[in-house]
Amino acid sequence: MQAVFFDVGNTLLYPYPSVPEVVRQVLAEEGHVRDVHDIDVYMPLLDEYYEDRYREDDTFWRSEDATLDVWVGMYSLLCRKLGIHADAEVIARRVYDQFGQPERWRAYDDVRPAFERLRGRGIRLGLISNWDNRLVGLMRGLDLSPLLDAVISSADVGLHKPDPRIFELACARVGVAPEAAAHVGDHQYADVLGAQTAGMTAVLIDRHEGEHPGHERFIRTLDDLDSALELC
Repeated sequence: MQAVFFDVGNTLLYPYPSVPEVVRQVLAEEGHVRDVHDIDVYMPLLDEYYEDRYREDDTFWRSEDATLDVWVGMYSLLCRKLGIHADAEVIARRVYDQFGQPERWRAYDDVRPAFERLRGRGIRLGLISNWDNRLVGLMRGLDLSPLLDAVISSADVGLHKPDPRIFELACARVGVAPEAAAHVGDHQYADVLGAQTAGMTAVLIDRHEGEHPGHERFIRTLDDLDSALELC
């Protein structure tokens, strides 16, 4: 194993303090006072909105403008459900902008130790994520950039997971063959299928105590990654 790549959302990072709380703060600044619980009620609807768009055509991740359109549409829907109509798109854009700031994200506690442990083994590290072009700045702001050899976001390269070409590009960036690399992510379709199609080892991570999928390489924390990759 010469390189290990990672997905970002729900694999390495989580929104801070939470999506509903960030929305609440933005709404308050715009003069719309709402309780965070009232916002949280609509989170399943937003998840459904995203998944519908993703199933319909996941190529939006290849374009910065198309990605922005999806997120603004999602948060606009939330505003309307909260009874806010006139300023819905303006507020939605402000929420989107908030999540371009490093302070709105936190790395899980096991991320830095895992990175340092793998680098100590001489393994190269990188990111492969369906993300907008702010990903490099987020990694820099979270002080994770010094531990990474490559940061590949779909909007930057015009490719998206599970297209094997984005995985092949990532391997080429760090100078390894796909057969000597692994990818860790939380999505069966985008991460596992994509990595395996490219010839990489795939590890599925689930941090939310979901049912074990029966996948042969499955972890709930990066503390178990070395074992899953048989590095121990």
